[in-house]
Amino acid sequence: MSLKEIKIRLGSVRNTRKTTSAMKMVSSVKLRKAQQSIQFAVPYVEQLDHILKRLSGMPAAQKVSPLVVEREVKEVALVCFSSDSSLCGGFNGNIIKHSRALYDELYKVDKTPLVYTVGQKITDAFRKEGLTINAGYADMMAKRSYEEAASLADDLMDMYLNGHLDKIILTYTHFKSAGSQRIVDEVLLPVSVPAGETEEESDYILEPSAEELMKVLLPKVIRTKVYCAMLDSYASEQAARVIAMQAATENADKLIGELTLQYNKLRQQAITNEILDLAGGAQNN
Repeated sequence: MSLKEIKIRLGSVRNTRKTTSAMKMVSSVKLRKAQQSIQFAVPYVEQLDHILKRLSGMPAAQKVSPLVVEREVKEVALVCFSSDSSLCGGFNGNIIKHSRALYDELYKVDKTPLVYTVGQKITDAFRKEGLTINAGYADMMAKRSYEEAASLADDLMDMYLNGHLDKIILTYTHFKSAGSQRIVDEVLLPVSVPAGETEEESDYILEPSAEELMKVLLPKVIRTKVYCAMLDSYASEQAARVIAMQAATENADKLIGELTLQYNKLRQQAITNEILDLAGGAQNN
């Protein structure tokens, strides 16, 4: 390459580095906010599980909602979570590949499994593959509101209670730490009630009854699971983007160093040639 070409390439790489560095900082801020959202939700989820566990040990609570009753699986629904945008490494590719493989497994049980997609990337990918999407929630990840997650959960509960579905699975990327995320498959319905020690109902004064409390708590648990899966996926997306942009910035730094060295060598060579030409001309005179 000539000096001019190297100079143009250096300018292009430096501009790219500015972009990747800025995206890394923005994603870092978003990641911290996403972690805070998860931390705020965790105590609520833990308390729900605690109450549910205590209630499940009471005799009256054994007459539970049909939301916990397992039945023969004939109709299945798959709810997949991805991001709305790219530049986050293999985040979207991994969840799309995993969801597609899970869909193939469910196809063996149900020839027409219902698919619900949350996130633009997985929605577009499934449509390109010709898979029928029962409902796409491409904008849900941008807002991440509890109301939208609860609305999706209510739709799924209605289909389960009406007998249109026998099993519902959530598949999303679970956020473990800034450097570790893993894809998980979680059964949303039927609800798995945590086993509790058998307790006598006379030990507590409950209003309303344990059975009525279970009917109220179970829908809350389902709505919370969908909401937490959305928060989990979003935090994992931002963590993956931070790592990807950090790697891109480091690669840009390395390339800038190599181009700068090459530019300096060619520039020095050009100066040396000019000096030699001047010295040769002086000798001829």
